[in-house]
Amino acid sequence: MSINVFQLLETVLSDNVVKSMGTRYGLTPDFTRKVAGAAAPAIMAAIMHRGATPEGARSLFSTIMSSDANPLIGKQLPELLASTAGLGQLEATGRELVQKATGANVGALADAVAAQTGAPQSTAFSLAGVVGAAIMGILKQHFTASQGFVGQLPTLLGHQLPSVNASLTDHLAGALGLGSAAAFAGSIMGRLKDVSAHLDHPQPVVRPVPASVPPQTVAESTPPIAEEKRRHHWLWWLLAALALIVAFFALRSCQHDEAATQDAAQPASASTMAPGAVAASDAASQADSASAPAASSDAAASATVASGPVAAASDAAPAPTQDAHLSFTVDKSGVPTITATVGTEAEKTQLIDALTKQFGAGKFNANVNVDAATKPAEWLAHLDGLLPLMALPGAEVKIDGTHVELSGAAADAKAGWLDKLKALFGSGFDIGVFNVQKAVADATQSFRDAVTGLFATDSSCAGADVAKVLNLQVVNFKTGSSIVPASAADDLRQSARALIACSKRGQPVALEVAGYSDNLGDKAANLALSKQRALAVRTYLASQGVSLSRLTAQGYGDANPVDSNDTESGRFHNRRIEFVAK
Repeated sequence: MSINVFQLLETVLSDNVVKSMGTRYGLTPDFTRKVAGAAAPAIMAAIMHRGATPEGARSLFSTIMSSDANPLIGKQLPELLASTAGLGQLEATGRELVQKATGANVGALADAVAAQTGAPQSTAFSLAGVVGAAIMGILKQHFTASQGFVGQLPTLLGHQLPSVNASLTDHLAGALGLGSAAAFAGSIMGRLKDVSAHLDHPQPVVRPVPASVPPQTVAESTPPIAEEKRRHHWLWWLLAALALIVAFFALRSCQHDEAATQDAAQPASASTMAPGAVAASDAASQADSASAPAASSDAAASATVASGPVAAASDAAPAPTQDAHLSFTVDKSGVPTITATVGTEAEKTQLIDALTKQFGAGKFNANVNVDAATKPAEWLAHLDGLLPLMALPGAEVKIDGTHVELSGAAADAKAGWLDKLKALFGSGFDIGVFNVQKAVADATQSFRDAVTGLFATDSSCAGADVAKVLNLQVVNFKTGSSIVPASAADDLRQSARALIACSKRGQPVALEVAGYSDNLGDKAANLALSKQRALAVRTYLASQGVSLSRLTAQGYGDANPVDSNDTESGRFHNRRIEFVAK
């Protein structure tokens, strides 16, 4: 069980206590609370930072459970404030606890609090000690009462992040050596989670069931139910076998009829064909029939003429449904890397032969796949005009069907390739330059059109349905940054609103926030950055009221790409935040 330290701190620092403190320091109650309110998240952030390593967590827990931390601080604070000696001792003990627990410079922290609030430095220094003593006492009281252990500490600290984020400024974070507030927020949850995995989590003792407890009767009734199900298994096998037999004879009959018709209509076609052509035709027939479904192959084996299997395979083959794809990127030395998907081996051969003729064998990189479900590659007819662009250093091109997209050096207006390709391909092709702002705007509009449906009282709160809508948005982080961009803030607020609405209807949604990167740069750095970005989104949603217990965050680096990394748009699509229902 965890706690909200900040809520408990408000209870400890009650109105009467704050009034007494203000009197002691010559401050109004409101100003006293303002100074304490600045010191508290900074101290908690320093505690979280210290607990983000296994050694730090163990040292921190030891300090919390030390005799210097007072678990009765909530009850004894008014009494301690009543005397100058008691207050002085409280301040000194609190500062010592904070320094020992976090390793932070309490003086630098107090100076930052003073600069932020306008309080005298000496007052901020004193109040930092009081707030530190109160926080450490609250933590000790919790672990003492719950008989907690160090393995629970990282989770408890992680639960304080929304409150810390609400008040921690860059100035305070910098004074503690945490970098920026956003950088701290984007990384701390992942670090705490990793630490938790390395700490011991004692399991509760399982007491044996006394022998006098009567046996359960549910187990006795279970076998007959299972037996009843097994009795009917033979019926399903019999029905399946009958269906296969009927299908087999029906297909066989159709093939014999069709074969007879073809033989009658074209009796001389085979005899007039050259021997070489007959051999080629037979080979093609064998290749086609090998890819047909098993049922068609079995039926074809019983046919007496060669045309039967070919016809059966042709009837069973699905119509092409996906566009032919070509993408390429050119390195600084002018060597292209080509990725393509075409529908036939002939198209693959045509592409490879053209590349070899243009660049020479071994002087280009090509990964060409053949997929029978792919439509004919119309762009192959214009390949000669594309080949010079494949030698332009920095050029990036992606073609899907009749849609052509330029990026990198290919999109440079001075080079004029946009106009050249429009003239080359003609009006039947859609040719343009990738625009990241337009891509973000289009995604935003799609998301906002869809998310309103989640606010309806009768809308689905199934995890997969909610995730599908949330994944329409784009969180377009700046290069190397894990700070949630302003362009994504409103969409994430709407996402939080949708999740909260489901929770209020008694249908809370559990999601994983998954971060992904493109494949540029260091693999380990990309993995770390993708995790920081996922954590940043999780933290942002939590700051909008979504329960942290319903959200996890994980980074996957350049794994599971949804597009080719050869082009700018592909990398844009692969650098993504993805919501996954749990």
